[in-house]
Amino acid sequence: MQDEQMRPVFWVGDSKKRLLEFSTDVRRKIGYALEEAQSGKTPDKTKPLRGFSGVYEIVRDYARDTYRAVYVANLGDLIYVLHCFQKKSKRGIKTPKKEIDLIRRRLNIAKEHARTER
Repeated sequence: MQDEQMRPVFWVGDSKKRLLEFSTDVRRKIGYALEEAQSGKTPDKTKPLRGFSGVYEIVRDYARDTYRAVYVANLGDLIYVLHCFQKKSKRGIKTPKKEIDLIRRRLNIAKEHARTER
């Protein structure tokens, strides 16, 4: 049996630091989902982030809170984790504008990094 080729993860901005602030259970669930993405699979409870092409959102619920990790996998050989955050809004499912703006800025950073890595 041949080992699957795992794609490396590139953490944009403070995304890794933010993930490490989550509870152990949430970190494990998101980490497992990212590992699936690294091996080319689409993780469970992952959906395309609306308004973006190729950007996905891992959603995990824990203790009545919702945690999200946003990544992009179509920029070369790396998986770029753009942002990790706890969704605070209790109204609706829409991602807050300040989070979307940060994701958009970090996506541009990831695109530039991918261009220089080729």
